[in-house]
Amino acid sequence: MTSSRALFAVLLLALGLTGCAQLQPQPDERDPATAFDPTPWPENLQPPDSRSAAADGETGVEPDHDDLWARIRAGFGMEGTDHERTAAELRYYSRHPLFLDRVAERATPYLHYIVEQVEERGMPTEIALLPVVESAFQPFAYSHGQASGIWQFIPGTGRHFGLKQTWWYDGRRDIIASTEAALDYLERLHEMFDGDWQLALAAYNAGEGTVMRAIRRNTNAGRPTDYWNLPLPRETRHYVPRLLAVSELVRNPDQYGISIRSLPNEPYLDVVDVGSQIDLALAAELAGISVDDLYRLNPGYNRWATDPEGPHDIALPVDNVDTFTENLSEVPAGERVRWARHRVEPGQTLSHIARRYNTTVSVLQESNGINGHVIRAGTHLIVPVSSQPSEEYSLSAAQRLASAQGRSRNGNRIEHRVQRGDTFWDLSRQYGVRVRDIARWNDMAPADPLHPGQELVLWVNGNAGGQTAENDSRAVRQRIRYTVRQGDSLFGIAQRFSVTVDELRDWNDLHGHRYLQPGQQLTLHVDVRAQSGSNR
Repeated sequence: MTSSRALFAVLLLALGLTGCAQLQPQPDERDPATAFDPTPWPENLQPPDSRSAAADGETGVEPDHDDLWARIRAGFGMEGTDHERTAAELRYYSRHPLFLDRVAERATPYLHYIVEQVEERGMPTEIALLPVVESAFQPFAYSHGQASGIWQFIPGTGRHFGLKQTWWYDGRRDIIASTEAALDYLERLHEMFDGDWQLALAAYNAGEGTVMRAIRRNTNAGRPTDYWNLPLPRETRHYVPRLLAVSELVRNPDQYGISIRSLPNEPYLDVVDVGSQIDLALAAELAGISVDDLYRLNPGYNRWATDPEGPHDIALPVDNVDTFTENLSEVPAGERVRWARHRVEPGQTLSHIARRYNTTVSVLQESNGINGHVIRAGTHLIVPVSSQPSEEYSLSAAQRLASAQGRSRNGNRIEHRVQRGDTFWDLSRQYGVRVRDIARWNDMAPADPLHPGQELVLWVNGNAGGQTAENDSRAVRQRIRYTVRQGDSLFGIAQRFSVTVDELRDWNDLHGHRYLQPGQQLTLHVDVRAQSGSNR
């Protein structure tokens, strides 16, 4: 290894960078993180229902280079398809012939762009198929190890390679940005491991430090240091064979009884720089596509609009770009998001107002020229708001969470309001459920932080793990609906259910409202163990 390569290796190890999808356990169906990406694909984003030329039984016939799969085959350059580990993966895929067809559906909008980027860098086109192994081309895939997007970047590695991650936007899911970052990372690993793609891919999965230690161990023991002989973790030992098996299926689908949908060898996407924040429902309307389709092409956007501080790039089908740019030119930058005028009520804080309008404190500060957190009652703030109801942004982070939490599962549904100091481990013991299940029910990873006030949905059997109020002092919060009666007051209701008046106001957006009306519905998050029979 040259001195520059050694220096780069030391730098990466010092930064603690690990593989993008480090040692993530994969479901047997080779379809990673499926539970985190339940979104179906619409008809207009699916490829033609036809088979590739190589799958038509036309042996000995030159493939049709109008087909993207033929272009990919022509660029293959990796070895190892005859290894026994690859053969084992091939046997699995042969028993699941529909897998690649499903992947082709998901890959349709993205794969041509990725192939072009891989070819421009002189990489073997097997690299363009790596998202099949990482995420099965699911743009909203989120693994139990916090890896996100089709290339499955973990947060730290994503930030190191320039992928911005904010409340509004996650570059790890941005198809364009994450592809550039993934190929940058793979190029560096390829150089670090002296041009060995198999070692580079192993390091992408397990982290370069893991692979270097394995090489050092074998060197000291006088053993071979190629990928196939290294003492790597189990997942990494299967990672490269899995990619090689997918590549072999693409090369010879008919030999393995596999049918792959044909994909046209032409660009699908183009990117338009809007130049300012824009409501995604408006962007979809200007482009003449659905909001869901816009999210699938721009999965990096978490909310109802682009990040106020950018990026403001919108990926669109090439056939819709001219329509979009023409319509956009008629909408001034100041009218691309709606604005509400909010009067600050006594007791309100910026965080209260941000939650009410589904935005952030920093956006309120920037939009209103506020330094710090002090606001005065009676003044007015301007707040960016979505043009459509939240349900219309069905693939935003909030709506994907609502979908995950709203799905019916086995057991009794409990809503837990996170208290200061709560951890996944504590909650798993308290309710008698697994950490991984709590995370999955709430579209999270077990390593994600919990925040006071956050609402979690849990599905438990019996009495939440058999614990009682006498042997566990921790609160078991459950959401209930309360109908206001004649003579009720906030103070009286708060006393009755052992909550505070401020909590009642926060839960029901009652700041500034002095009086309750009989028949009014209130939401409460009560400790079910602290309630007496008279409270129900």
